[in-house]
Amino acid sequence: MQTFLDFERPIAELEGKIEELRHLSDAGEINIADEVGKLQGEADRLLQQAYASLTPWQKVQVARHPDRPHCVAYIERLIDDFTPLAGDRFYAEDAAVVGGLGRFRGYSCVVIGTEKGADTNARVAHNFGMARPEGYRKAQRLMRLAGRFHLPVITLVDTTGAYPGVGAEERGQAEAIARSIETCLAMEVPLISVVIGEGGSGGAIALAAANTVLMLEHSIYSVIAPEACSSILWRSVEQARDAAEALRLTSKDMLEFGVIDQIVLEPVGGAHRNPGVAIDAVGDAIEGALHDLSTLDGAMLRAHRREKFLKIDGKPLS
Repeated sequence: MQTFLDFERPIAELEGKIEELRHLSDAGEINIADEVGKLQGEADRLLQQAYASLTPWQKVQVARHPDRPHCVAYIERLIDDFTPLAGDRFYAEDAAVVGGLGRFRGYSCVVIGTEKGADTNARVAHNFGMARPEGYRKAQRLMRLAGRFHLPVITLVDTTGAYPGVGAEERGQAEAIARSIETCLAMEVPLISVVIGEGGSGGAIALAAANTVLMLEHSIYSVIAPEACSSILWRSVEQARDAAEALRLTSKDMLEFGVIDQIVLEPVGGAHRNPGVAIDAVGDAIEGALHDLSTLDGAMLRAHRREKFLKIDGKPLS
């Protein structure tokens, strides 16, 4: 069953009526093709209208939609011969970070991503995409492996943030994130990152200090979640909507500030309505970025990446 967000209620009601009429038609009770066509046209119009003018808070809701394709879905569709690699060689395996070797449209590559999980059991198993230090140390290990064998790296970011538990802090969460960023910046192979859902705080930038940073149209990228921001500034989560407005966390904002390089457009109604189309669009954008970066040697790739982040000053480019 499709999950509808709060602002999609008028669309949900229309699609419910369409489903009822189709059921009657299938039962042979009445021919209502014309009526179904009219209602479907109206539903499509409302959907397009709603998604053309989403507020930042509505963007947050879409980025967190439970049916939105996650990291594993991208790997399954875009990466051939994927071989997962586990463990950080220090402490443990962290299922919140998925990574391994594979082939992307003719390129041998290393793929790393944060995985939230598609159902309750998977979400618990993957810790809701919130990585512990060993997850970031695994990412470092895989990036160094990519550098050793001159393989491009693709990262897929979808996390509320790094796991804030006591154990994670005791094992050096901040240091692991910092080292992961350092590893990204030091690499001499192409590094392409895609924010496919939530890009939350250091948990995201640890995998996204890339030569090319892509962002899906309705994804978000922020130093803090709106609810956490609200609880700090207003001592309540009730102002999360206002916090989302103030944080400037949409893909359009990120492009304006120079934090990302390209927005990947989603199907009307969001990636969750047509995952295959959304994933293929991301694949096309990654392929284009890889093609552009393939002309640069290792030293140039490293310099390009460092200069890109040094230029970000928090001011709009225009």
